[in-house]
Amino acid sequence: MLSFGFVVVLVAVTGAGTGAERGYRLLTETPLLPPDFSEEVFQEVWRSWPESLREEAERATPERRREMAFERYGLTRRPGEATGGPGEDGVDPDAGPVKPLQYVVDDAGNWTMNCLACHGGSVLGEPAPGAPNNRFDLQTMTEEIRRTKLRLGKPLSRMDLGSLVIPLGTTVGTTNAVVFGQGLMHYRDAELNVVERPPESFDHHDMDAPAWWHFHKRTHLYIDGFAEKGHRGLMQFMLVPENGPDFFRRREDDFRDVFAYLSSLRPPKYPGEIDRGLAETGRGVFNESCAECHGTYGPGGSYPNRRVPMDEIGTDAVRLRALSPAGRQKYADSWFAEGGETDERSTVIEPDGYVAPPLDGVWASPPYFHNGSVPTLWHVLHPDRRPTVWHRIDDSMDHDRIGLRVEEVEGVDWGNPDVAARRRYFDTRRYGKGNGGHDFPAALDDSERRAVLEYLKTL
Repeated sequence: MLSFGFVVVLVAVTGAGTGAERGYRLLTETPLLPPDFSEEVFQEVWRSWPESLREEAERATPERRREMAFERYGLTRRPGEATGGPGEDGVDPDAGPVKPLQYVVDDAGNWTMNCLACHGGSVLGEPAPGAPNNRFDLQTMTEEIRRTKLRLGKPLSRMDLGSLVIPLGTTVGTTNAVVFGQGLMHYRDAELNVVERPPESFDHHDMDAPAWWHFHKRTHLYIDGFAEKGHRGLMQFMLVPENGPDFFRRREDDFRDVFAYLSSLRPPKYPGEIDRGLAETGRGVFNESCAECHGTYGPGGSYPNRRVPMDEIGTDAVRLRALSPAGRQKYADSWFAEGGETDERSTVIEPDGYVAPPLDGVWASPPYFHNGSVPTLWHVLHPDRRPTVWHRIDDSMDHDRIGLRVEEVEGVDWGNPDVAARRRYFDTRRYGKGNGGHDFPAALDDSERRAVLEYLKTL
């Protein structure tokens, strides 16, 4: 394992018995929702792939076939697990197939999604709990799992059916998760009892998951900072009908441990070369031009948790409008909002903009902006050079521009029969996917922007 990886996963593999360790184990070992599918279904999903990929999988060993499925859907092995199958690379021959970080797989072979599906990605090829999963393709995975179940005669899950009417994410690495939370909350009262209500329409939009290693610095959750940070707020996405009010009260201490786990995470350090002189110049430019919103770093550094008004930041506003004041008030009146770090509720019902995030480990969390519309930090710093439509070349990192390796193109290759390949394109002309705004770097000259880019590697 590369040395940088240990920084991210340290609390996941050491400190047994601590709250942070218990929180990690809960996320990875305890199913908190009904299962999504079985091991049998996952092992057969390759038969639902496009023909060329299906032919390759048919010739492959079961271990390689599983690896192909992990690659296709953006799943990673868990930290500390070898990459090979039973009997390979020192793996216990009785250990069974490699388990994903993003799902709990119980002894009966049931797969249940956990929070690390979106918040457990990889950094330079190594699994990294807390890193945004910029490779996760839940929509494609659900479509192909559903086809596999139908072929095998297996019952469909709520995810299989819900995805027919609610998009799970239109671009690889982004999800419609904010709408999931609204939809689940819609059918509960303030005490989390299930209630009958007519369906409500929501403003669907894709989001880029935030890095969990910023959690310890934040006072509020979400890009608009409307919900005070607390262990109860972390439980909202478990509001399936099977989980009644008693479930949440029984699990409250468990999520105090999850809160401790998130609070303990820190970003990896950039493992490549850094021009320290240029970075020091960049630090000065950054502190003068960027620190007011993003904070300062190093000894004595501080983070302001500043919400930047929309007329100042100018980034895509769909996310801000998508949560109505009534929906925010519903959350504010609920049991979840009572679990903040302060004694008083501090839900913001009508935020006027987005909270500028901390930039610790920013090099390791592409793409950028709340909707994932900007592929590299170089493009963040060059507002007039951001690509309108881009697609990922592969899963490696662009060390020159710091971010995803992408190619700018005229449009999506709709002729490609592989829907997963089409979802690797990002079209900023689509609703909620705009890459405009955050034009502040335009005031810097080219040498200043080069220096700031070098400095961002050090955070």
